Amino acid sequence: METLLKNIREFNSKRDWQQYHSPKNLAMALSVEVAELVEHFQWLNQAQSRSVGPAKKEEIKDEIGDILIYLINLADQLDIDPVQAALDKIEINRKKYPVNRSKGNALKYKEY
Repeated sequence: METLLKNIREFNSKRDWQQYHSPKNLAMALSVEVAELVEHFQWLNQAQSRSVGPAKKEEIKDEIGDILIYLINLADQLDIDPVQAALDKIEINRKKYPVNRSKGNALKYKEY
């Protein structure tokens, strides 16, 4: 993660893009990139979404890269460690969704 963050910071710095990378702008850009990812799956059924062809998979890979870069930029601007944030969230979800109540169903924790 540190290597990736270093590369992203260097890339942005060489282009003087930090001036545009406010948390608001990054969150908005992240939303756009997620929408572009979703577009690849629009109208596909479950099976089709699991078996996209090589060209489509490459396009999806590019969108995932964009999303990760924007997410890391946003976390960096807010001084949040994204890996620790994910680990913390898993622990919260572990309590919300105990295995004995949530295994095999998609109910929200408030629904059971």
